[in-house]
Amino acid sequence: MAGGSGAAEVLELLAGRGETLAVAESLTGGLVAAELTSAPGASRVFRGAVTAYATELKRDILGVDASLLEQRGAVDAEVARQMAAGVRRVLGAGWGIATTGVAGPEAQDGQPVGTVFVAVAGPGGAGKVARLRLNGDRAEIRMESVRRVLTLLSGELDEDARAQDTEQNGGN
Repeated sequence: MAGGSGAAEVLELLAGRGETLAVAESLTGGLVAAELTSAPGASRVFRGAVTAYATELKRDILGVDASLLEQRGAVDAEVARQMAAGVRRVLGAGWGIATTGVAGPEAQDGQPVGTVFVAVAGPGGAGKVARLRLNGDRAEIRMESVRRVLTLLSGELDEDARAQDTEQNGGN
């Protein structure tokens, strides 16, 4: 995977910090986990993944709020956030990332094809959700979702490192 925030780079960042990662996937169906485990040394950091393709698994395994799923459906920013936090908790990782969205060929939960939410949950409440509008066919949307969730994680790791550095250096 091309770019400065691929799996190997993210894993190296986490390994250097002595932290771990867990993944919750829906539309990507295991592609994020496959991308992470293709990198040498992934076992130092990667705890595991939950592919919660069915909505009830998001609720029952990851702890996503049932009323949220009922009201908004599975393709939603808050669902993505809860998936990331849930997999972090369930798999005992320092960081959790999640993907949920519509890869096509048809709209889902009132959301058009290409609507994707990626999320990161980290220690101390650190986290972020990004709403994406992706173009392309099903395979392209899924692969771009993998790239984007890893990019989001990389950005959060950088931000977290800067915040810790500022604290250690007296807030300057």
